[in-house]
Amino acid sequence: MKTTPYPVRLPQRLLELADLRAAEEQVDRSTALRQLLHAGALAYVLDLLARGRISLSKAAELLDTSPLAIVEKAREHGVELGASLDAYRAAEARERPAPYRAARGRPRSQTRPGSPRRQGSGRERR
Repeated sequence: MKTTPYPVRLPQRLLELADLRAAEEQVDRSTALRQLLHAGALAYVLDLLARGRISLSKAAELLDTSPLAIVEKAREHGVELGASLDAYRAAEARERPAPYRAARGRPRSQTRPGSPRRQGSGRERR
């Protein structure tokens, strides 16, 4: 991933938080700040994705990862993407056609059980 330096003013409390993370993760302050920024970006992207504001491929592009990784992160964070399994089952039950019922009587093309089958040429059997 390409990085770009960017000057920014940060509140002192955020720097203290970065220092805590740096000590916990045994990294420097800049790395801790990038990790916090990435965690916030992930949460924001998952929120946009859940609300349908961006596509899965756009989310993956913004976070420089694969769509599968985004789906896994969403699952880890309890974010539902699209309909849930219960919603799919409910929709399937609503759209399921009525059971097939045979019409009364037989169509003319069918023969009665035990009778010889009709020949396709129209000629009589000899």
